[in-house]
Amino acid sequence: MLKGKTAIISGASRGIGAAVAERLASLGADVALIYGENAAAAAEVEERCRVYGGKAESYRCDVAHFDAVKETVKRIRADFGAVHLLVNNAGITKDGLIATMSEADYDRVLDVNLKGAFNLIRHCTGLFLRSREGCIINIASVSGLMGNAGQANYSASKAGLIGLTKSVARELAPRGVRCNAVAPGFIRTDMTGQLTAQSQHMLEQIPLGTAGSPEDVAEAVAYLATARYVTGEVLKVDGGLAM
Repeated sequence: MLKGKTAIISGASRGIGAAVAERLASLGADVALIYGENAAAAAEVEERCRVYGGKAESYRCDVAHFDAVKETVKRIRADFGAVHLLVNNAGITKDGLIATMSEADYDRVLDVNLKGAFNLIRHCTGLFLRSREGCIINIASVSGLMGNAGQANYSASKAGLIGLTKSVARELAPRGVRCNAVAPGFIRTDMTGQLTAQSQHMLEQIPLGTAGSPEDVAEAVAYLATARYVTGEVLKVDGGLAM
C-alpha cells in the first residue's frame, strides 16, 4: 500500500515510534527514523524494518532545534530522494504540579512535543508542495483533549499539537497534503513506566478495561496514512477513556 513511499518517523527508537516504523515498513514504505539519544535502539528498529524489504536509516536529531531539523531533513532527502509521509511522534514528559513546576520543565516539554512537530512540518512542507502529495500524522494524546493533573506542560503541548494539526490541514489541503492526529490514551510504553496508583485509577476509568499497546496506535497511523479523504481529524485510540 505504501510501496515507493518514504516516511519520516520521529521518536522512532522505542515504544509507539518503533511500532509505527515497523507497521509502515510492513506496508512497503521506506523509513527514516529520527531518534534523540539511543543509537543502539534505533539500529535495532532499523533491522526490524528492513525485514520487510525496504530501506531504513536512522538519524540523531533533537527535534526542538529548528536548524538541526532542517539539516536532518536535507540528509533524509539526499538519502531517500523524496519524502511522502511524516509522523511526529517525538515526545517527553516532565510531570509536576503547576504550583511547583519549573520554567525549564515547562519549556522543554513544549519545545520537544510541540515546537519539534512544527520544525519537522516546516521543513518537510516544501517537499510535499513540490510533489503535490503528502501526509502528516501528529501523535497527540487524550491529555490534550481532557487535561491531566500533574501534566500541565504535557497536556498543553498535546492540545497545541491538535490545534496545529487542524491549522496545517486547512492550509495545505488545497495542495493535496493531508494532516491528521492520533490521540492515544493509556498506552503501555517505557514512558508510562510501572503501574502507579494514579495509572491504576486511570485504568479503572477505561471502558474497555485495559491499557492499549503501541501496535494499537500504529494501526491508527497506518489507517490515516492511506485514508485519502480524511484530513483535520483527531483519531482517539484510548479504549473509550475520553468519550
